Amino acid sequence: MQAHPGPDQRRGPLAGLILLAALLCAGPLAGDPLRIATFNVELARAGPGLLLRDLASGTDKQGALIAGIVAHVAPDVLVLQGVDHDHDGLALAALTQLLAKAGHAMPHRFALSPNSGVPTGQDMDGNGRTGEPRDAQGHGRFSGEGGMAVVSRLPIDAARSVSFTPLLWADLPQGIPPVVDGLPFPSAQAFGVQRLSSVAHWQVAINLPDGGTLDLLTWHATPPVFDGPEDRNGRRNHDETALWLRLLDGALDVPPPAGPFVVIGDANLDPADGNGRPGALAALLADPRLQDPQPRSHGGIAAAQDDGGVNARHRGDPALDTADWNDAGAKDPGNMRVDYILPSTHWRVTDAGVFWPAPDDPLRPLLGEGGNGASRHRLVWADLVRDGL
Repeated sequence: MQAHPGPDQRRGPLAGLILLAALLCAGPLAGDPLRIATFNVELARAGPGLLLRDLASGTDKQGALIAGIVAHVAPDVLVLQGVDHDHDGLALAALTQLLAKAGHAMPHRFALSPNSGVPTGQDMDGNGRTGEPRDAQGHGRFSGEGGMAVVSRLPIDAARSVSFTPLLWADLPQGIPPVVDGLPFPSAQAFGVQRLSSVAHWQVAINLPDGGTLDLLTWHATPPVFDGPEDRNGRRNHDETALWLRLLDGALDVPPPAGPFVVIGDANLDPADGNGRPGALAALLADPRLQDPQPRSHGGIAAAQDDGGVNARHRGDPALDTADWNDAGAKDPGNMRVDYILPSTHWRVTDAGVFWPAPDDPLRPLLGEGGNGASRHRLVWADLVRDGL
């Protein structure tokens, strides 16, 4: 597999500038591999409007690094996490302008209001207080903090897309919500308004060059930590991933996707290491309707060796890691695989990778200072071809 291919490496020589311009605007031709990617860019800021201010300034180092990474990998469709949401989509528009300036235009955008920061008026974490970030539908200091988005070179069919974000946790079939002494935690009243999604769950329809449709099943789950013995976050993390299993099984009010699809996003859970309840993720990775390309990098291997600490006790393959977290403390998670691209069996995977250049790779500066200047997460990509084409 290629470690870090650019757009010319995967599509071959182009016959003239006119064809080059057409491909940059229109995406892949029918039969060409479709490059799909997910990237938790960690662009959340401390208050509403600050992300737009930073990106529009033209001097934001993090935004420039992110744009450089995306332009190098050159995905046709990119799912983003950790992007503050505003009603008019101005911050996302500013980010796509940075992508275009870096040489990779992605003119089509999809972003709905997330659950993060949405007030509930309830004490959702059981600490006796209300109005705190953990009392929102999903952790957030303001409505829209750290939302999600999809940007694409291919048209997005918003009318055929579905949001599961309003779904109440209590309405998820076979859910495992927190219970203390036989009663809902933190209270029946609070749990009665609790939505399942800590950020969002979407089924986003992408129009393909051959006239078909790709459905992205995308989400950003809560970390399975930062709670008490009731394991509220651990259980919620499990059920946020389990939602896709329920959808594919036909257990929800929305029918499962009829054609090719990809489960893609940030599960905030490693199947082998760290805290959490891995049952739903393990079931998703082993589901016969899906395939796991296991994207890899050389940088992940080097980071686990160089960082040491808790990484030395990890059981998982460090080449699969997608996040570079603290390693030294007893409770630090270390580097983990938490970002996933799981295509349905309608697809043939021709290549896949994690953009994590090794320390001696000339592309290493794209990650920024200390390797995490762009984000602690790494962009994950896969090249897909419709099976039979």
